[in-house]
Amino acid sequence: MLQTFVVGLGRAGAELHLPILLRARESGEHPRLFDPGPVIACDTSAPETAPAGVVIAGSIAEAAAQLEPIRAVVHLCTPPTSRPTLLAELADHGFRKIIVEKPLATSIADLARLSEVRQRRWLDLVVVAQWQSSALTQRLEDLVRGGQLGTLRRISVAQHKSRFRRSLASTGHPTAFDVELPHSVGVALRLAGRAELVDSGATDLVSEGRTRVGLGGAWLTLQHGGGVRTEISSSLTSPVRERRITLSFDGGEAVGHYPVSADDHHAQLSVRTPERVVNLSFPDDSLTAFLLHTYRRYQRQAPSTTSLVLQCEVVRLLAEAKARAGLTEPEPPLIPPARTAELPIHVG
Repeated sequence: MLQTFVVGLGRAGAELHLPILLRARESGEHPRLFDPGPVIACDTSAPETAPAGVVIAGSIAEAAAQLEPIRAVVHLCTPPTSRPTLLAELADHGFRKIIVEKPLATSIADLARLSEVRQRRWLDLVVVAQWQSSALTQRLEDLVRGGQLGTLRRISVAQHKSRFRRSLASTGHPTAFDVELPHSVGVALRLAGRAELVDSGATDLVSEGRTRVGLGGAWLTLQHGGGVRTEISSSLTSPVRERRITLSFDGGEAVGHYPVSADDHHAQLSVRTPERVVNLSFPDDSLTAFLLHTYRRYQRQAPSTTSLVLQCEVVRLLAEAKARAGLTEPEPPLIPPARTAELPIHVG
């Protein structure tokens, strides 16, 4: 059975990972997956009182003394800019199974440092990419693979929400490219295969005389090797929250809406052809599905590098997009962590 160690109790750790883990443990549906002991959490700014079933440790060293690191799954929910140092410290204390919040890194340089630590210390890293475990993504992939609507030609994604407070209060996500786009770029690569950046841009966030460069919104265009074109836009100043994906085929169109919050884990899909329109809604608690799938893989000790290769490609494309938008300097490419693992191409 696997123990749980959450590092970082910001929004991702305290409001997303912990509630899901506690519900899964308390449900009784996974008796041989989770160790019955408490969840250990660590954050220098953590509250003195913790939820029932959670014990706060003052440091990674203190947490390691309360756990069996080889049996523990670490949820690294800190801002991406601090990852390489924390990964090395976790490895020093014997932790190997590590779930890393997205984005994996915000630059090629950070990705290189992270990859070096992973390879040298034999870490089994998994990046949080719940849209890869989404029921909506699976249905979209089925449409692409099945060919019912003909050949896929275009992917369009809109990811909009209001993020003034967090953007003004924290520097954990340096640009709008680092907030929502890691999800959608990953899905585009899964559905249409390898891609290269065509163009990108960003806007600033401005509120009451304060400006955060590059955090108002971002957009990019990708050209996939199979001929598909992807356009993604994300506004972080929108009064309306939306996570919409549109697939345009020769014979029709599929419009999907991912759940926009934890309030209601339902997705919607509309499949449109000249002959008819089919509207569907269905449960899609993708983060829970992702975490349970990852724990089961760790329990089986099954190797996996394909998902990490995909996430490295996401980092590469977003780094190029930030440079093209004038937010960063261009960076040299990084060799993927596993040359033998290739991105799938599902177009046809």
